[in-house]
Amino acid sequence: MRTATDLRALFAPRGVAVIGTSRNGTKLGAVMARSLAEYPGGCVLVNSRNPDPADGVYGSVREAVEETGRPVDLAVLCVPAAASADALAEAAEGGVRAVVACAGGFGEIGESGAAHERALADVVERTGVRLLGPNTSGFVVPGRGVVASFVPAAGGVRSGAVGVVAASGGVNHALAFALANEGTGVSVAAGIGTGIDVTAADVLEYLASDKATAAVALHIETVPDGPRLLAAVRAVTAAKPVVALVVGRSDVGDFARSHTGALATSWRATRAALRQAGAVVVDDERELVDAVAVLSRTRLPPAADPGIGVITAQAGPGLLLVDRLRADGLRVPELSEVTRGRIAEVLPPLTYQRNPVDTGRPDAGFATVLRAVADDPTIDVLVSYTLTEPDTVDLVSIAQEAGLPGSVPAVLTVGGLEDETSAVREQLHKIAVPTATTPAAAVNAVRALVADSRARHRAVSPAIGTPQAIPEVPARAMDEAEAKAFLNALGIRTPPSRVCTSLAEARQALRELGGAVAVKILDAGVLHKTELGGVHLGVRTEEELAEAVRALTAIGAQRYLVESMAPSGVELVVGARRDPLFGPVVLVGLGGTAAEALADVSIRVAPVNAAEAAAMPGELAGSALLDGWRGSPALDRDELARIVAALGAALVAAPDLEEIDINPLRVTGSGLLALDAVVTSRQEES
Repeated sequence: MRTATDLRALFAPRGVAVIGTSRNGTKLGAVMARSLAEYPGGCVLVNSRNPDPADGVYGSVREAVEETGRPVDLAVLCVPAAASADALAEAAEGGVRAVVACAGGFGEIGESGAAHERALADVVERTGVRLLGPNTSGFVVPGRGVVASFVPAAGGVRSGAVGVVAASGGVNHALAFALANEGTGVSVAAGIGTGIDVTAADVLEYLASDKATAAVALHIETVPDGPRLLAAVRAVTAAKPVVALVVGRSDVGDFARSHTGALATSWRATRAALRQAGAVVVDDERELVDAVAVLSRTRLPPAADPGIGVITAQAGPGLLLVDRLRADGLRVPELSEVTRGRIAEVLPPLTYQRNPVDTGRPDAGFATVLRAVADDPTIDVLVSYTLTEPDTVDLVSIAQEAGLPGSVPAVLTVGGLEDETSAVREQLHKIAVPTATTPAAAVNAVRALVADSRARHRAVSPAIGTPQAIPEVPARAMDEAEAKAFLNALGIRTPPSRVCTSLAEARQALRELGGAVAVKILDAGVLHKTELGGVHLGVRTEEELAEAVRALTAIGAQRYLVESMAPSGVELVVGARRDPLFGPVVLVGLGGTAAEALADVSIRVAPVNAAEAAAMPGELAGSALLDGWRGSPALDRDELARIVAALGAALVAAPDLEEIDINPLRVTGSGLLALDAVVTSRQEES
């Protein structure tokens, strides 16, 4: 059983060997040897073809250990793909416990490379050596002096509190450099590469207990083991923040057999799953750097909706801050009368003082304003903007006078020329006050603080009551009537209906149901009935009924579902399916025939707790339609949460259940009604 402690040999080795070193200074082995030459634990060079012990180049790791008397925990392979498996095996014989394989030419080039990859994996399995790569530019641990990277500038990355875990070696270095340029160093920065052995989950598990790491930047391209990745993220976020960037927004896969399958793409599911596990999910690398930099220095307590206090010394940038914050759904509450009274004692009456607070220019009263806003009971985090004015304003002294960092975290934004702002930023970082240099960066930072706070608040939410027993899943496709009976057993309401096989039965159903009805083809093989002309709505008379039945018969219908028309209202799509990466997931989105075109959805991994389920409709771009838009019925979020939880629980409890799709689920004045449903099983698909 491999554990996170196995990676100590990788990130904190007693000694290092470069296998495949070269006298040609431009080759990979020579570059890596230069990178590791000053490693405090010692670095030995190995070249089996051209050993020269007198010059410190040995024929094998075992020979190097015997000659030097120093153990070697980590070996960096700088050999071609075809030679990598043998080189790894030889290193293991010499006592090496961790290896970085830098070469390409494995599975990505086809079968010949895949054979080399299998050979490498076999040696890993046989020896228990931990392998990072192949196809990676390596990693750095600046605080320990480990620069196992062939990127020359990697040695200049400063030591700090951010752990970087990136799918790509290039992205790993790009993030490490960006963090360094922003005045934030790294604890570990690792590029996973192919991930034959060591994956992102492994490194996350290591960083969870790494005392040098205060926050983690996570870059994801593929997910080999969804549940394990989520477990690792949960383990880290329990103690320190994780900020995640997922690649694949533009990927387009084959449409699934139902609306839910078509919408729950891997990119959406991965982002949703990481967010549910506690990570702060961002859209690009700039936002990732801004977010993880602030979270490595401070963290808000768990809260449902933290309040933000905005203090600006220049009105225009302050407006940019507030506009972005509110557009992102963050709360900028009005300050209390007591707070405004304290502020009025130091600011001119013409300045805006309700939140945001416009000070005009920073002066001796700026610290008082910061302190007053921080003390307001509605405020959980401060964000400010000032231009650098070295001759008149000492922002570091102002921060200290205001008691920062204090019980309320603050992000101070400093605008100006880089040489001036970097100096101020460096001083503020020394007193543990996070900084930003633009309004956009400040918003990224505050948004991350709030997202992290909300995620931890949701994590402690109680579970929702779910059905005690899940209905039996038949080993065949269900028609709409059977699917709705299945929903009824889960406690999900559907309109009154009758199954009919003749016009006479349909007429009897019309009389029994009363009022207008829908007449639909009843065939388990037809999933999208509207497109086939298999749905007739608003049927009131026997003449209209006969016409509808004739039309359905013409398209091959032998059975019909006659169902009471539901009251008007906004329509949702709600479903559950087995995601190939994460297992059972649930989905909520705007429904109807436009569901796939709009793709306005929220996803969670099942089972779902109360807070997660209740938050889903609020994440939709069209969420305002659910709150009684222009007199339409308002969504009962608690009822929706129970439905979502029931669908997820059904898939968790019934391994043979593949997918449940309710589209539409209509919001009515008397609650939610499932107007159409598709239920599929694994036996059916096999």
